[in-house]
Amino acid sequence: MHIDALILAAGPSTRMGEPKQLLDWGGPTLLEHVVAMVSSFPIDETWVVLGSGIEDILERVEFGDAGIVQNLEWQEGIASSLRVGLDAITREAKADAVLIVLGDQPEVDPEVVRQLIDRYEETGAWAVIPKYRYQRGNPVLIDRALWPRLMSLEGDHGARTLLQAHPEWVEEVWFSSTTPRDVDTVQDVEDLHPDRHG
Repeated sequence: MHIDALILAAGPSTRMGEPKQLLDWGGPTLLEHVVAMVSSFPIDETWVVLGSGIEDILERVEFGDAGIVQNLEWQEGIASSLRVGLDAITREAKADAVLIVLGDQPEVDPEVVRQLIDRYEETGAWAVIPKYRYQRGNPVLIDRALWPRLMSLEGDHGARTLLQAHPEWVEEVWFSSTTPRDVDTVQDVEDLHPDRHG
């Protein structure tokens, strides 16, 4: 079973006022932290979709072995990042499934990822989604059979609406923890920054 990770990090960070991918995150940038976090998961290859501010990000972020995919249509929204990312993996890799990770969620529990993969291997479901208490969240694991559907999405619509419309495709894994938070505001930085935890 070959599972890749796709980190979506092409957005413009309009609510932060500066590129959040480049925020200092206790030494590394936020995006470096997320890439390192994902690289520690039991996955085969990591891919990162970049768009807004790509020149500065490529200059300042260490990506290790991760593949970089440029989204020239990042202003369209998240659907364009899914499209170019999945297209690149389809062409360049042999993945059976992809773990879709948001580039602004620095605190994804590795145990969540392990359980998603275990459930996928047990059931072969087209989509395996974590349910944090009573709320679906990220990351999500998507079987290759579903990629063409995701690649047909448009605008700022991710997989959520599509998967809500097709519960027969979905396997949920329940967790007692709360959903990982996004870094969208200065308050989020203050709440989640590693320097605040020690």
